[in-house]
Amino acid sequence: MPDSESTNQHFHAPLNQPRALRIGVAGPVGTGKSSILATLCRILAGELSMAVVTNDIYTDEDARFLRSAGVLPTERIRAVETGACPHTAIRDDVSANLDTVEDLEEAYGPLDLVLVESGGDNLTATFSPALADAQIFCIDVAGGGDVARKGGPGITGADLLVINKTDLAPHVEVDVARMVADAEAVRNGLPVLALSKHDPASVTELADWVRSVLARHRAGSHVPADPGPMAPHSHSHP
Repeated sequence: MPDSESTNQHFHAPLNQPRALRIGVAGPVGTGKSSILATLCRILAGELSMAVVTNDIYTDEDARFLRSAGVLPTERIRAVETGACPHTAIRDDVSANLDTVEDLEEAYGPLDLVLVESGGDNLTATFSPALADAQIFCIDVAGGGDVARKGGPGITGADLLVINKTDLAPHVEVDVARMVADAEAVRNGLPVLALSKHDPASVTELADWVRSVLARHRAGSHVPADPGPMAPHSHSHP
């Protein structure tokens, strides 16, 4: 086939080809979600075919950050501008995100993994299982040592809770071990990871968690769990 034609062709996976694992990453503004995505891309892109979808209300800033970091080919990083509260596009009406994920799979498939980053939201943010097969919820030590005790569906029900930026703990007077224990107490056995991008052991643990979910997804044994609907709430936007 001539090159001029082949560049316009989309890949269609065989019917028996499992679709990509979709992992959603949510959490409040500034907790390090984009940094987690960048870290995972750096570690896993050499072994997995990956793509990323970011969410912001009015900009594509998170996508531009990841593209400038060079963690994936730029065309595999796409932005959704939600135009409303971030939870709307990951929970209430996932069509814009789902269309973007499916477009990436069609254009660059077969993909192994698609990471979907929510725009910064509150402690109740959760992904619809129609969009994400597994969910990471991210809080950080700079938000205060009591955050893990406050609960909410994101903290209590996400497949993995990340307590991020642990290297900052001495500077904000937070006891990381206590914060982890508080998180474990409200998560009913679900995993908690104390993470710093400067701590290779914790970064490896994060990547290994993703690999384990992917292995179960490929084997057909992973069942997406819904952390529960967000509590009714409202936001005002200018």
